[in-house]
Formats: sequence, C-alpha cells, structure tokens
Amino acid sequence: MTGIERRGIGGLVEWVNGIVRTIAHPSLTQLVLRLALAVPFWRSGVNKWDGFLQLNDVAIFLFSEEFKLHLPGGPYGFPAPELMAFASASAEIILPTLLVFGFASRLAATGLLVMTLIVQLTVPDGWPLHITWAAMALGIMAWGSGRLSLDYVAEKLWMRRADER
Repeated sequence: MTGIERRGIGGLVEWVNGIVRTIAHPSLTQLVLRLALAVPFWRSGVNKWDGFLQLNDVAIFLFSEEFKLHLPGGPYGFPAPELMAFASASAEIILPTLLVFGFASRLAATGLLVMTLIVQLTVPDGWPLHITWAAMALGIMAWGSGRLSLDYVAEKLWMRRADER
C-alpha cells in the first residue's frame, strides 16, 4: 500500500470519526436523553386528564382499584388514591416539560427517577423498561442537560451577571 492510499484511508477514517463526533456530541446526546425520558411520562400524563386540572375517572380508578404497591407482605393499595392520581398526573406533565426545555433538568430527572421507582414497585415485571428510564434519569442527573438547554443559557447569564459585579 502506498503512502497516498494510506492517507486516503486515513482521511476517510478521520472523516467518519468527525461525523461520529458530531452526531454523538455530548450536548446532542443529553438532548436525546431528555427527550427519550420525557416522552413516556408525558404520554402517560396526558391520558390522565379530561381538561385543565380535571382528572379523568380512569386515572382515579387506577389508583383506587388497580394499582398496588408490591412491598413485602403486600400488595398494598395506594394511600389517598385521589391525591396520588393528581400528583402523578401533574408530575407526568410538569417534569417532562421541564426536561424538554432543559430547565431544572437535574431536578426534573430526579423527580422522574422517584416516579420510576414507584412504577417499579407497582409493576414489578416492567423492570426492563424501568431500568432504562432509571438509567436515562441518572445520566441527566450526573451530566446535566447540556448546551442545548435553558439550564445552559441561565448558567451563562448568571455567570455574566456575576462577572459584571
């Protein structure tokens, strides 16, 4: 193989590596994590509402009759099912919205991790999906929301104001 052929292959490898680095850029990865975690919770939350602050009967029924916490000695019904349904449905709208915009992302991811743990206690056989949600939430909690977020913009504005003082 001549030097020209090596540079050609090396150039091709460098070009492919550049594309991979662009596609797998940490900020893009963090955006995809935020969106991927937000979607299932948002969809679940939307299905629990009939209108503004109006839970549907199905949501209340699920927390009253169907959903059980699988704890030792259980399963046990949810305490205060109407309140739990309202809190769950509210969190499933608010927290994914925060994630999509990348605002208070670590807090939102922490909330969704707690919800994931409760869902796991409610549907123990769903662990393959739940562990994926937990991994995404932990990734957001560990690495933040990235540059493609309101968190990043807020941090830059905060730092600029601090520098001006």
